[in-house]
Amino acid sequence: MEIKLTTSEIRTILQGCQYTLRLVGSSKDYRRLQLSEYFSTSNNVVLNDAFNVLEEIVDAIDQVEQVNQQGEPEYGARN
Repeated sequence: MEIKLTTSEIRTILQGCQYTLRLVGSSKDYRRLQLSEYFSTSNNVVLNDAFNVLEEIVDAIDQVEQVNQQGEPEYGARN
């Protein structure tokens, strides 16, 4: 089954995830966990990295939307 979402809904969901990550990251318990010597991820990523990735994705969506509103430039002849 395919879930149909509008671009606006996708953006809202991703921004909601960012907000949730920010809430988790601001909690004392999470900061305590992350500072533990036993806290380890395979690529040394932290919660803020996930937030930043979501921010980049939202920015990319905004760029696509902006190009779509302006009309895409034509490159060469179309087949």
